[in-house]
Amino acid sequence: MDLTELTALLTPEGLRLLDSTDAVDSTEDVARTVSRLRKAGHSPELVSAVVGQARLRVRARAKFGDFADRMLFTRAGLEQATRLAVAAGHAGRFRAAGITTVADLGCGIGGDALGFAALGLRVDAVEADEVTAAIAAYNLAPFGDAVTVRHGTAEALAPGDAASDVGVWLDPARRTSGHSETARVRPEDYSPALDWAFELAARLPTGIKLGPGLDRGMIPDGVEAQWVSADGSTVELVLWSGILAREGVRRAALVLRGDAAWELTSATDAADEPVRPLGAFVHEPDGSVIRARLIGDVARALDAGMLSDQIAYLTSDAALTSPFVASFRVREVLPTEVRALSRALRDRGIGRLEIKKRGVDIDPAACRKQLKLRGDGSATLILTRVGSKRIAILADRVVE
Repeated sequence: MDLTELTALLTPEGLRLLDSTDAVDSTEDVARTVSRLRKAGHSPELVSAVVGQARLRVRARAKFGDFADRMLFTRAGLEQATRLAVAAGHAGRFRAAGITTVADLGCGIGGDALGFAALGLRVDAVEADEVTAAIAAYNLAPFGDAVTVRHGTAEALAPGDAASDVGVWLDPARRTSGHSETARVRPEDYSPALDWAFELAARLPTGIKLGPGLDRGMIPDGVEAQWVSADGSTVELVLWSGILAREGVRRAALVLRGDAAWELTSATDAADEPVRPLGAFVHEPDGSVIRARLIGDVARALDAGMLSDQIAYLTSDAALTSPFVASFRVREVLPTEVRALSRALRDRGIGRLEIKKRGVDIDPAACRKQLKLRGDGSATLILTRVGSKRIAILADRVVE
């Protein structure tokens, strides 16, 4: 969305037209809706804005639920926005620390600010992009004077050090500028710069949202590093400083599934358990656990060991599982050569196959085609290696 489209949309006529437009999901929906609105005499700018927003609202429901139907978005802003459930956790951290006002520096479309304001925190939101700042102001308008949105840079509008009840939320731009197609940039090109963000975090209680794959060597000493996964996807790393960092916690893995949450915390990386032979179960640690390097703690809780050195699979004989792993009951070990493996699967009547792999250079989609599956049965195939040897494990996912 450009400024011309936004200007056309942010009128009583434009907003009424958007709210009265049915969901737009497919290419056919787009063509049909554009044709109908143009025939009704609406301007090309307004039609483009309305149809674009109607389509983005459909996609946004995965992150914002029913709130999406009353929000505005850019494509890039939606992709980078924090899910509402995750934002609520951020807000809870600030409120528990006694902070009453959050300076949200780089607020995007306002995803985290929604969480802050919903928990009764005052929000001073700042956004460098003019169109995105206007969209954030629209999305946050229901909170009235409790939220302000300013167009400007984090560096220019960051709070001073005087107020003891003010905390900072920083979401540095990690992609090139734009409202639709963007590309990832290197950490040294983030905006604001990481060095500036870390210096601010040393002075004020701060949460810094970063990509979960950030080089761990870049994490400053003295902060809490919390990796977060939501419904199976590792979505972020947050660095917490000052009173927002929990006493004695330097590594944390937070697992969210729907409305449920579980967390592992530690003062240090956890030591791995030794490698052991394949047992009755294989466990795949959650991505947040792997990133936080807390696999060893999970292994000990499951009476498990590593299946292979430097590969994030655990194995055990105990019938135990946890929210921090996906567990699989081992049926048998099969040949790894494609033709022999295909024959073995057909002999067992397996036509539906979940393929998981670690430590081997295999494309699961291409492998599936080569296997030529037939049958009514289902199973999970785990492709990995033990030492230098490839191994194919036929298993069944353990459902809690």
